[in-house]
Amino acid sequence: MAWLKVLTNYMTFRQTVLIVPVMVGAALFSGCSIGPKYVAPVVPAPPAFKELVGNDEWKTATPGDAMLKGKWWEIFNDPQLNQLEEKINLNNFNVKQFEAAFRQSRALILQNHANYYPSIGSGPSITQQDRASGTSANFQIPFSATWEPDLWGRVRLAVENSVANTQVQAADLENLRLSLQATLAADYFTLLANDMQLTLLNDTIAGYDRYLTLTMNRFNGGVASRADVTLAQTQLYTTQAQATDLDVARNQLEHAIAVLIGVAPSELSIPRGKIVTLPPPIPVAIPSQLLERRPDIAAQERLIAAANANIGIAQTAFYPTLTLSATAGLSTPNLQNLFKWASRVWSTGPQVSQTLFDFGRRDGRVEQVVAAYDASVAAYRQTVLTAFQQVEDNLSALRVLSKEAEEEAKAVAAAEQALTLETERYKAGTDSYLNVITTQNIALSDERIAVTLLQRRMTSAVNLILALGGGWDASTLPTADQLRTVEMGDPATTNKVALPKPETH
Repeated sequence: MAWLKVLTNYMTFRQTVLIVPVMVGAALFSGCSIGPKYVAPVVPAPPAFKELVGNDEWKTATPGDAMLKGKWWEIFNDPQLNQLEEKINLNNFNVKQFEAAFRQSRALILQNHANYYPSIGSGPSITQQDRASGTSANFQIPFSATWEPDLWGRVRLAVENSVANTQVQAADLENLRLSLQATLAADYFTLLANDMQLTLLNDTIAGYDRYLTLTMNRFNGGVASRADVTLAQTQLYTTQAQATDLDVARNQLEHAIAVLIGVAPSELSIPRGKIVTLPPPIPVAIPSQLLERRPDIAAQERLIAAANANIGIAQTAFYPTLTLSATAGLSTPNLQNLFKWASRVWSTGPQVSQTLFDFGRRDGRVEQVVAAYDASVAAYRQTVLTAFQQVEDNLSALRVLSKEAEEEAKAVAAAEQALTLETERYKAGTDSYLNVITTQNIALSDERIAVTLLQRRMTSAVNLILALGGGWDASTLPTADQLRTVEMGDPATTNKVALPKPETH
């Protein structure tokens, strides 16, 4: 526009000479850096998990292992589970909440990054004054620019802090998603085990009903006592009550799954089924790789980076700040003369500010952020140790439960054989019905324990995958460049990129 060209001609060579040295000096000082160099804390990791030493049943995972990548639940080969898991990303409201928190944190990066550049504004105005001598007016079209050069790295450190905090949000989102997926899988297998228990009880009830008929016939024939009949009835009705009680747990599990996938409980009905496979083989990474495969560990490490940047920000308070400002525009009491050369006005100049005495306020702030940094380092190391424990716990659980399941299978077979023998003795009149009931209860208890062990093994497999990070990798975190320049959506859908190296100061 023509009037903009006029404005650019207002600055004379003499005026430019006064401003350039200040601008050059600010640019030179902006290379200075305050604050400690960030170095990720080191946590000693054992060479291998204790449960894997001398155990050939476990496969050691490699970084390129595809068994636990992305849709880790597909390792169980259950179509119904696959359909339910897919709905978490789409419908779960906790996931949506964390995704919104990620976008909110990313917006803070854009705000901090904008502080590298000047603020430019304009405020056209018309003022009128009434005096005894008459009415006067003033027409103004001012333009102003203010810039605070990043002399000591305050802006850079604020950007680093906001980038690290946004990466924390991205990791927290992945950790939440993984936790919800594992919770759904555990609830699903528990529900299937509940169905298996119900099938077992229904079969048992049918058998008990036949035993009651047999006992009634023997009682009518004068062979059995009335006590035998009442015992048979008690056993049948008690088992029926147990079968009915299973509906309470099943309904609650179905409702919990419905909430996880973001629908009302009344909108979900899961058909009855059973666990058809044993826990699948799960590749286990070495402990040092675990540090890159768990989003909660990545979140804690990024919190340390943010705390480290806070130390630098606190230290910059000991140094002066320089503000460069300039205004230029048009001002005239006559609207017809507004765009004439004589209407031009301008001003410019730097301003330096420095806190001389604050009686320890800045020192206290530095001590505070240093203590916060130390706390975040301790939290990071504790998270790593907890991760090691969780992997060991579930490796141990799977090993022990597998052995226990083999032993329980033998107990079930023996109990069934004992029940067959005891039934024949009762029919032959050589044993009381009390012994039959006792043997029946033992057989039912062993069969139910076998189902419970299968459910615990499947849940432990899910928990092991959760402890291993579900195939997630820290390289999926968005980089600083992506967070500043790419229109980010769900951070889980971003391309895999290398985690940015800590910037050296």
